[in-house]
Amino acid sequence: MKKTLLASAALSLVMTGSAWSEIVIATAGPMTGQYATFGAQMRAGAEQAVADINEAGGVNGEELRLEVGDDACDPKQAVAVANQFAGEGVVFVAGHFCSGSSIPASNVYADEGIIQISPASTNPSFTDDRPGPGVYRVCGRDDQQGDVAGEFLMENYPDAKVAFVHDKTAYGKGLADATMSAYEEAGGTPALYEAYTAGEKDYTALVSKMKQEGIDILYVGGYHTEAGLMARQMREQGMDTILVSGDALVTDEYWAITGDAGEGTLMTFSPDPRKNEIAKPVVEALESAGKTAEGYALYTYAAIQAWAQAVESAGSVDYDDVVAALDEGDFETVLGELSFDDKGDVTLPGYVFYEWQDGEYDYLEQ
Repeated sequence: MKKTLLASAALSLVMTGSAWSEIVIATAGPMTGQYATFGAQMRAGAEQAVADINEAGGVNGEELRLEVGDDACDPKQAVAVANQFAGEGVVFVAGHFCSGSSIPASNVYADEGIIQISPASTNPSFTDDRPGPGVYRVCGRDDQQGDVAGEFLMENYPDAKVAFVHDKTAYGKGLADATMSAYEEAGGTPALYEAYTAGEKDYTALVSKMKQEGIDILYVGGYHTEAGLMARQMREQGMDTILVSGDALVTDEYWAITGDAGEGTLMTFSPDPRKNEIAKPVVEALESAGKTAEGYALYTYAAIQAWAQAVESAGSVDYDDVVAALDEGDFETVLGELSFDDKGDVTLPGYVFYEWQDGEYDYLEQ
């Protein structure tokens, strides 16, 4: 009740002598730093969603106002952003990107009665251990992604020497461990398992070790910046090792780092939402504005769509009412029709494999 009263007070604005009300929502992610390409995806999707919803009459007759928070994929900064949102009367956050940011921020949102739907945080703990009922995601989970990747590696490369490396983050380590576990359950034996330090430029020592070990497949639990450097440095040492990774490679920046060394890189990601007919007008609007529609842009758009439809169903932004609507509803989004299970995970198709070729990624043809 306290949160509802505070939100109502914060959302009532007096303009030009007439009472206008607006609903303050937010998105948060790495708007700066080495993963800023994903922040740009989220911001583009959020801005387009707010513009489209407002043009259609808003939510329950009220306009949306978007706040953008920069957590730089840093847990402490994410908590600071979450507290700032609470002070600004934000009632919903489409964020964060990195699991290591979403998880600590979720504690703030739960305490403050703010709905959180992450477009991109895949670590299972985000929903398995959620601190309150208003925590959701519209992306998949690392254990789902790991199952697909681990089984794929064993099925397609049964005699290969496979190395698993990770960047020690909640996302990277979680994904590498989940994939390696699925690989082992399918009968595989990892040839190498190591951690690396994110943000470094020189992975020569790791690459040399893999060369000595005769590694055929390198599975990277981490982000596109480091994976791209590893791919390039493997080619510089004359290795034809195939790099395999997850959804953090869904950005054109990967190829900008690798150049031709990225040819043949494999990665898992959900079915490309840009190919959905229902998403076509949004993709066209984004691209005509010179913005990206790749990666998590449409996932952020869908998170806002689901929340907005839940608010319409609830008839207010009251936390408990919107949580009930999210738990019970089916939502039409650019990702397709979706709903949430009792953990807050989304009911959408799982992961598929993509291949990088000629500077672009598309579904792997098998």
